[in-house]
Amino acid sequence: MRTTRPDLSVATWRKSSHSVNDGGCIEIAEQYPDVMPVRDSKDPNRTPIVVSRTVWGSFVTAVAATNGNLLA
Repeated sequence: MRTTRPDLSVATWRKSSHSVNDGGCIEIAEQYPDVMPVRDSKDPNRTPIVVSRTVWGSFVTAVAATNGNLLA
């Protein structure tokens, strides 16, 4: 299923409150109802990826279930 790309010029980006200062962070723009834009906080000018809310929810669930160690 292809997701329509939202107008990200008006995005309000938020970094996780769990982020640490080593630069390994992502930012999300939560104001879009059907999709979740995600970008690298170290390179905010790079084109963000846009995933469905369902995919984002599955990712968050997997991260929580593995305490952030998805390769374990």
